[in-house]
Amino acid sequence: MLFDKDNNITLITQEKSTIVELVKKLQATYPKFKNDDVIINLSVIRDVSLQDIIEFLELSNMHRRAKHSFVIVTNKINIEETPDEIMVVPTLKEAYDLIEMEEMERDLGI
Repeated sequence: MLFDKDNNITLITQEKSTIVELVKKLQATYPKFKNDDVIINLSVIRDVSLQDIIEFLELSNMHRRAKHSFVIVTNKINIEETPDEIMVVPTLKEAYDLIEMEEMERDLGI
C-alpha cells in the first residue's frame, strides 16, 4: 500500500495484498488520512469484483459523513452495478475531477 499526499488529497495505491487486507489496513491507519479527501487506486489489481468494492462501503460512508470525498479508481467492474453510496470511477483524472466537484458542492452547502 502506497500513500501519496498532495495538499488535502491522499492517494492510496494498492499493489499486492487482497482487498480485504487493504480495507483492514485502511481502518487501522485511518487517523493518518481522516481529514483528507481520499482516492483508493485499484487500477493495478487484475481482478476486482463488486464484492471487493462493497468491502469499502463502511469506510466510505464514515469518511463521507465527515464531509470528505472517498473515491475508488478501477476499470475492472461495471460501475453501473455499484451501490450509489460509494463513488467508483475508471481513471485517476476522473477521481480528481469528482473530488473537485464535491468540494464545490460542499462550499455551496449542497
